[in-house]
Amino acid sequence: MNLDRDRARVALQEITAMQDGELDKYVSYVKGLPATIMQNGLGQALATLLAASKGEKRDDHYRLYTQLEEWLCRVNRHSPYHGKNNLMRAITSGTEEDYILAQGEALAYLHWLKKFATAYLSGKGQQQGETS
Repeated sequence: MNLDRDRARVALQEITAMQDGELDKYVSYVKGLPATIMQNGLGQALATLLAASKGEKRDDHYRLYTQLEEWLCRVNRHSPYHGKNNLMRAITSGTEEDYILAQGEALAYLHWLKKFATAYLSGKGQQQGETS
């Protein structure tokens, strides 16, 4: 399977599986993260997501971090941190070449997460609030 199609397939699965949380906020986070990565680097951007989640695994910042961790650490020959189980540890102990590859791959994967989040989740959080 082609890598970009694989990114799209996994991103679509992630987005369509999302049913809870503040989905409009998630859409905002996923839209803003590529610019944050470009401005501050992947490690800083991910550390910011973790800090914003305050350790709450149900938080949408943490959800986005986890989606990137699963993608960048998956067991796949294209994965920059193939088979690692902790993305921040992989970033801080990996090579500069791995980091550059991971940053590019994160941006490519976020492209699909952002497109599908906008298509499937925008306004969904408000609709949930109206029916609750």
